[in-house]
Amino acid sequence: MPVIAPELVGMSAERLKNIGLKLQQYVDEKRAAGFVTLVARDSEVVHFQACGYRDAERRLPMELDTIFRIYSMTKPITSIALMMLYEQGKFQLVEPVSRYIPAFGNTKVLVGQGYTGPQLAPQNPPMTIHHLLTHTAGLSYGFFYDTPIDEMYRDSLYRSETASLEEKMLAIAELPLRFQPGSAWNYSVATDVCGYLVQLLADMPFEDFLAERIFEPLGMVDTAFHVAADKLDRFAKLYRHDVQTGAFSEYEGAPHIPWHDYTKPASAPSGGGGLVSTMSDYWQFANMLLDEGELEDARIIGRKTLEFMTRNHLKSELLPMAIGLAAIPGRGFGLGFDVVMDAAQTGVINSEGNFGWSGAAATNFWVDPQEQLAGIIMTQLMDNMLPFQADFRALTYQALID
Repeated sequence: MPVIAPELVGMSAERLKNIGLKLQQYVDEKRAAGFVTLVARDSEVVHFQACGYRDAERRLPMELDTIFRIYSMTKPITSIALMMLYEQGKFQLVEPVSRYIPAFGNTKVLVGQGYTGPQLAPQNPPMTIHHLLTHTAGLSYGFFYDTPIDEMYRDSLYRSETASLEEKMLAIAELPLRFQPGSAWNYSVATDVCGYLVQLLADMPFEDFLAERIFEPLGMVDTAFHVAADKLDRFAKLYRHDVQTGAFSEYEGAPHIPWHDYTKPASAPSGGGGLVSTMSDYWQFANMLLDEGELEDARIIGRKTLEFMTRNHLKSELLPMAIGLAAIPGRGFGLGFDVVMDAAQTGVINSEGNFGWSGAAATNFWVDPQEQLAGIIMTQLMDNMLPFQADFRALTYQALID
């Protein structure tokens, strides 16, 4: 991938060096195994660097073409896929999900806990596709322990490694909603449901739609729901952050995100978190977003559609968003992306209108239309409590000189 002199697009090469110096410090202190980072402005890459290891135990270095589990950075791709079908008139955002997946018409809402168990009520209003895209559908993930619903998710067929995508969606529809659709924000399996809607509306397997309509046009040659045998040597090892010691160790699964064998094709490709990718591939996707839905001759999504997707869609009473106890100040949520509404409140240098998302293994990307700037950081660290995403963002913005 060509990397140009930063000064040609108003950035400082000397100041960009701070990114590598800071991330190398995390590696040297044995708090993270390794990173790949990329910064671009005006669609020109000005920083593309690897440090540390993709496998620390075997001392295999992190490479620029290392393959990562991107987990929830799958969500923006799935959301774009669904909105591509919206542009073809396949659905309206205000339509109930049950029009396309009838089982969700029978899904009840948890309204209390009685002596005999959960107290349930009908949906009012019905769950819509807009609710899915904005995580206001009332669905959950099984991450937390504050409601009995999360335990139901952990015990459901949704967690199966062998169930089909349809079987998983039907299993989700049998579980109660945490709240009435539209009344709160809760990070959830909603984008997995969006992936199934893509499959239904396009009348083709979800994974084939992504491959044919997004990955191939954008040249994303290493992005898929599993790692092919001839690419396994490039696949980074997955670690976890130990909050007590500050060090990292091998990740072996947990109740909220179980171990998944990425060496085999997925029985039910997850639109919410199933993809693997490389930095070069994800930059192709981010560059398309930076260029208002188009990359070279490939128009993926309409300019106005993308503009609509990357606005805040949440009512003020649903803000600030929070994942568990972790509030996300200064940001709202669009259709598949978080959106900076108040840069000062985010706690790090930002621009209003900046949009992006993260993955469970501490990957993160953002696109700043105001500055024509994009940043991507890739690593493989679960349960992360380290501030390197904020470091990366601040060290990127401080390099702007024009």
